[in-house]
Amino acid sequence: MAGYVPSGRCARPVILPPHLCPIMDFRIAHEPAEQTFSVVGQDAELSYARPANGVVDFQHTYVDESLRGQGVGDQLAKQALEWARHEQLRVRTSCPFVQAYVQRHRAQYQDLLES
Repeated sequence: MAGYVPSGRCARPVILPPHLCPIMDFRIAHEPAEQTFSVVGQDAELSYARPANGVVDFQHTYVDESLRGQGVGDQLAKQALEWARHEQLRVRTSCPFVQAYVQRHRAQYQDLLES
């Protein structure tokens, strides 16, 4: 069947255009000393600061052009926000990408936002 990709994974040869075939097999690493979440082995990262006790400010997200449109930035934002929830941190979204992600997933993350 044209356009079918088994198990939600990219198959080779790719039938779908690359920008429509999401990355499924990647790991996100959290490096507290560097205050980043990054995709292991790829040029993609979300950086943050801890401006006050109990607060995290997600400041910048970068995803290499070759990875864009594949949900990588969304996964970085999701992991970072879930970490903030686990750590019981209030969230600032100085990064426009993270701010937009939170707006799209308002029901899940609105409670984390710093007032």
